[in-house]
Amino acid sequence: MRGPLGAVLGRYPSSDGTTENEGIIRHNRKCRDVAFLVIFIAFWVAMIVNSSFGFNQGNPLRLTYGLDYKGNVCGDKHAHPGLHQLELKYWLNPDQVYQSGVKSSQFELSNARSICLLDCPTPLEDSLSWVCDYPEPEGDIHLSMDDWIDRNYDYYELLSPEMRNASLQLQGPCYPVIFPSVNVYWSCQFIARASNASLRHWKQMGGVDINEDIVIDKSIHSFIDSRSSVLKRYMADIGKAWPVLIVCGGLLPLFLSVVWLLMIRHFVVAMPWITVALFNILIITVTMFYYLKAGWIGNDAITPIIGEHDPYIHVFGRELNHLRAAAILMTFVMVLSVLTSIAIVRRILMGTSVLKATALHLFSSGQVVQNDCNTHCCAYDLVSKKVNCDRCCGYSIRYTPHIGVAIFFHLFGCYWATKFFIACSSTVIAGSVASYYWTRGETSPEIPILPVFASMKRLVRYSLGSVALGSLIVSFVESVRFILDSFRRKLKVADTTPDSWLGKIGYHTSQGCLRCIEWTIKSVNQNAYIMIAITGKSFCRSSAIATELIMNNILRIERVNVIGDVILFLGKLFVSLSSAVLGFLVLDTHKYSSGHNKLSSPLFPVLVCWALGYVVATLFFAVVEMSIDTLILSYCQDSEEHQGTAQFAPLLLVETLDDQNDAQRLTQ
Repeated sequence: MRGPLGAVLGRYPSSDGTTENEGIIRHNRKCRDVAFLVIFIAFWVAMIVNSSFGFNQGNPLRLTYGLDYKGNVCGDKHAHPGLHQLELKYWLNPDQVYQSGVKSSQFELSNARSICLLDCPTPLEDSLSWVCDYPEPEGDIHLSMDDWIDRNYDYYELLSPEMRNASLQLQGPCYPVIFPSVNVYWSCQFIARASNASLRHWKQMGGVDINEDIVIDKSIHSFIDSRSSVLKRYMADIGKAWPVLIVCGGLLPLFLSVVWLLMIRHFVVAMPWITVALFNILIITVTMFYYLKAGWIGNDAITPIIGEHDPYIHVFGRELNHLRAAAILMTFVMVLSVLTSIAIVRRILMGTSVLKATALHLFSSGQVVQNDCNTHCCAYDLVSKKVNCDRCCGYSIRYTPHIGVAIFFHLFGCYWATKFFIACSSTVIAGSVASYYWTRGETSPEIPILPVFASMKRLVRYSLGSVALGSLIVSFVESVRFILDSFRRKLKVADTTPDSWLGKIGYHTSQGCLRCIEWTIKSVNQNAYIMIAITGKSFCRSSAIATELIMNNILRIERVNVIGDVILFLGKLFVSLSSAVLGFLVLDTHKYSSGHNKLSSPLFPVLVCWALGYVVATLFFAVVEMSIDTLILSYCQDSEEHQGTAQFAPLLLVETLDDQNDAQRLTQ
């Protein structure tokens, strides 16, 4: 058994038996866990270096716009030729698009010849329109990019007979516009409905056969709707919606958290009821928004088509399926929340007495490289003035393994930093509240004039290493739990019970590790930071002290903590859901539903708003949570040091926690 903490709390006896006063929570402290503070600083230096790689190599435009056949990003004004405002990727050769969709063909759409345009071309009804390759100053076509755009990308009439013959063989430099196309996420998706007039003119001119199969539609759609393309668009949505994230994910939760804390200060009895009611209203509102954007209510479903288009053309993408899945999930959450709220009504009656831009660049920092393909294709080269069959491979973005490591490193660093700052705030609050408790209230002359700054000074001077260690342990353990849980899920999806003995060992071992990790997370919690603030001990020692106190007073602590934690958790959800609702409303405006700022889906930005709002609310509500936990642990320690009777506790706390008052309190 550890000894009493009298030597670190308030007055304590000196070596000669007399009582000395060294101030509140002051004693012979010294720096603890310094090595982990050094590791934390070194990790941040490495994160800065890691981020610089993303800023140097990344280009967020790649997440939104495609690459042309030269490897340029559409819309990039620094490309050659300059592609400023030319943001739509258009595939020139319809035969290559068709071949890329045939299962028996090895031709890939990324190798099909594509250029960047202002808008998607449409066939003419009375003649054949053309889209020609970029004009080259060194070739026979002496046009500037502006002239090319003004001519609607068509300089077929300027071609020599040789060039015209190559164009009729679908070898360029000009290609016929046979199929209508629409702007789907900044790529011109063909509609497998060829223009009869254009096709007739094409055949009259002696053009080669063009296949009209629906494969030409599905090929581009599969390319645009691939998992990697959807993930890139989600990341791009974050970049487009950053003003909304700042306001709805940062400033609004800040304001609502202050309001909620003020209300719980003055309306403590009514706040549990208000919080439960508002929480249920908001969870229902968010669910209805998901139903609205998923198209199950009204006619406001998200569409991947950008700009005006034929209303009879319908294109669906993965984003809509994701929204519908989210709507179903929110339905279950809503029902569970309402039922839970009804179940805790009786508990509330007993509990009212006591009451968290670099990633974009890292994600886009792959190298633009030419594909290695064995496909035979030819196109007219305006520079060499002949049909070239040597360079038909397109370009794509290749991600090397170190980029994945860099992204994981950055995400883990951000998560560790978040846990570190939360731990720092918790320790400062705990030190301030403990000063209040161990002086018998705010009127004592022994309490520091500025207890928050005094607690902050102790943290910075002595305990930053301990906080860095604690946040590292929690971050590492939760990361390992996530990895093991993913491993266990994959085994379960593959086969509920693996047949091989190695698979069975891996399956059951991961389950056992998960249980150990969950137990560790419950043990290494904010109570350790409370004891760090009070005793100045190292993280491990403080965790042991806190755990022993909790185990010795488990019933007394849980009686008060359960309902307090539930109400505070609902308060965090209220703040974060309010942020999500406002984010939904802002992202549903014309600014974010059309033009350059059109989002592929509001799902990801809204989830980020929700997460940011929850983090901000957590940081603010930590004041209340840490105050409650610090008072309870101080009370438990006070009782242990005075034979079961707390000497420093306020009267209300004694009446709430004292075992002798249980029967009287339950009767009331």
